Amino acid sequence: MLKGLSAIVTGSTSGIGLGIAETLARAGVRVMLNGFGDARQIEQQRAALEAETSVRVAYSPADMTQPAQVRQMVIEAEEQFGAVDILVNNAGIQFIAPVDEFPDEKWSQILAVNLTSNFHTIKAALPGMKRRNHGRIVNITSAHGLVASPYKSAYVAAKHGALGLTKTVALEVAETGITCNAICPGYVRTPLVDGQIKEQARAHRLSEQQVVEDVILASQPNKRFVGQQELADLVLFLCSDSAASITGAALTMDGGWTAR
Repeated sequence: MLKGLSAIVTGSTSGIGLGIAETLARAGVRVMLNGFGDARQIEQQRAALEAETSVRVAYSPADMTQPAQVRQMVIEAEEQFGAVDILVNNAGIQFIAPVDEFPDEKWSQILAVNLTSNFHTIKAALPGMKRRNHGRIVNITSAHGLVASPYKSAYVAAKHGALGLTKTVALEVAETGITCNAICPGYVRTPLVDGQIKEQARAHRLSEQQVVEDVILASQPNKRFVGQQELADLVLFLCSDSAASITGAALTMDGGWTAR
């Protein structure tokens, strides 16, 4: 269905992004990985995925806080693959503090990674997509793009902004073969969430299981984490021809969180 296309997935050396990249590659899509981590481990992941799927898998160490590096990543993908047909903006970071105690540098960093990098990747990828009259842009936002939680001012602001960007891009390219959508997941069991669980357990003197049940999943009526494969499969669908009329959408995958 997608065989022969090419994709960039930001923040894809672990967690949600890696799952999306693996799913796209298994569908025959050439993939550029991106993210931080141990260089040897990343190369092993890249080589293993390439060997498993027999599609080209590349890697860019571009720092999502650096616009020039973000733009260069898109250029490199176009040079290596011949095109960027699919762009998945997944890179994200988190920091929790009251607004009046929120460090300025953390605010700037979170907006740079979670929102501004999306602008730069989209701006760089759109000209090629327009020339080919085809493209799929998927922004991985969050339930926090639709609702707020205390102590997450920068993250919530960035994710709300990413939804606004998604809708604007969708309208601008509505008469082309390009779509732009956002997925708004609830909690997915990732290294980022595991870190939050451990921090909350220490802070509140609770067991990690109590944190999962009474804090993390308290907002999700179905009381379970969103599966990484569920999320990756939705990305795969949005990149297919069957989703050609879905654009400008904020698709929730949150166990009913935002239905309240």
